[in-house]
Amino acid sequence: MTSSVSFRITRTAEDLAQTITALSQRLVKLEQRQQALELQLRQQQKDLNAVPDEEISTLEGVEALLRETRELLDITAPTSEAGLPDEPAQNESWGQEDETELSCDVA
Repeated sequence: MTSSVSFRITRTAEDLAQTITALSQRLVKLEQRQQALELQLRQQQKDLNAVPDEEISTLEGVEALLRETRELLDITAPTSEAGLPDEPAQNESWGQEDETELSCDVA
């Protein structure tokens, strides 16, 4: 009886050792997989945050055009204000012409 109990204990200890080994291997694989996923995630975030050089140069060109446009508007703003009072009168007359045309078309 003592030998059968000893055999069972030995057998159980071996089974436990194999199970622990298998679990340890799985844990190592999972840790490696987690590290790979974290690295991939960091790379994707870095790629999303990075602005390509082409886009930066395009945006700088747009910014320069906006500055030039503002400068031109600032330079021409005082001269165009003199022409502003005439424009509403023209707009009013255009509206009247449209109404006349509509009334002619309806009749």
